[in-house]
Amino acid sequence: MKEERKKQLEELYAAKVQDKAEEISKWIYEHPEDGDQEFLSSAYICEQLKEAGFSVQLPYGSLKTAFRCELKGSKPGATYAFLAEYDALPGYGEQHDELAHACGHNWIGAVCAGVGLMFAQMQEELEGTIVIMGTPAEETTGGKCVLVEEGAFDDVDFAFQLHLGAENNAHVVTLAMDSLEFTFHGKAAHAAAYPHLGVNALDAVNLMFTGISYLRQQMRCDTRVHGIITKGGEACNIIPDLCACKFYIRAADKAYMEEISAKIVNIAKGASFMTGTQMEYRNFENTYYDLVNLESFQQLYVENAKLCGSGDFVDSDADASGSSDVGNVSHVCPMMYSELALKGPTPAYAHDVKFLEYLKLPCADDKLRKGIISLCLTVFDLYDEKQREDILNEFDARKN
Repeated sequence: MKEERKKQLEELYAAKVQDKAEEISKWIYEHPEDGDQEFLSSAYICEQLKEAGFSVQLPYGSLKTAFRCELKGSKPGATYAFLAEYDALPGYGEQHDELAHACGHNWIGAVCAGVGLMFAQMQEELEGTIVIMGTPAEETTGGKCVLVEEGAFDDVDFAFQLHLGAENNAHVVTLAMDSLEFTFHGKAAHAAAYPHLGVNALDAVNLMFTGISYLRQQMRCDTRVHGIITKGGEACNIIPDLCACKFYIRAADKAYMEEISAKIVNIAKGASFMTGTQMEYRNFENTYYDLVNLESFQQLYVENAKLCGSGDFVDSDADASGSSDVGNVSHVCPMMYSELALKGPTPAYAHDVKFLEYLKLPCADDKLRKGIISLCLTVFDLYDEKQREDILNEFDARKN
């Protein structure tokens, strides 16, 4: 039965969707845009989906380049959201001053649009609603964080995203991350003639770094705290009256990240008290949550990916790397996130210049096809009530 469904989807993809999906990937690749500035890419994807019969909201929520495109099936059912990304990275080209899709977000956008185009051809047998959600600025400000806060996923039952990587990995680990900026206000004075009249804001910043260094001895090994001084004074003979620093606080889970962030705020308060400065702090970027992997959901997808020829998947990803706003989505609804290996002549990793070249090779289009069909198969699997209940029960258990 599954083999027969796969064959039908492959035939449909080749006849109706392949050319358009590959064209979308190529078009976004050739029109790279910075995060929150993806006006061309978001409009382009929405145009393709509108022509296929989707209703379109662009912009969506408070983000000018976010969108929500919906296709309702002929039968009631769950709501399935596919999270498109389409922001590029800076610093490429011969002069290192060009934007480029070195993380493959053009491919992510094309996968999601391709799934939408497939179900537009199967609307009569669609049970539920397909949502293609445009989520901007993953590389910078984290558009999904804003969309989660604004309730964009409140009616979503299951969310999906695929990413290209160096290996097939359905157990991706991301770190929760807080971003805190501390500003200390002191009093300027001549550093040689009247030091006793000054209140040194830089001393408070330095005490913060010292306090955090001692805190590191008592932190879990999965935790990372790294910071910079963004304002340290104007001249050596003036006691600095305004100094600031920024920190990223990362941990394997949201709860522990919040615990460490609270301790760092207390360190800042202590530095302020010791120096007589006034302190204020703020989040200078959105807070990212850890990615909640649901074994039942991941395994459902892996079986379909293998059926489509994606090959072996690694068993786990024990070494956490960076952070992503997709983690925020996984805390409000079941999220299936997986990487597929972009296998060119030699291994290539996201953000590498080599990754850019591989995205133009046939291997990227091959993974596009396999990704789209495996996601469609997974949606059909979720028509089964028991499959849905198993995932939702695991999600509720992890949440509680």
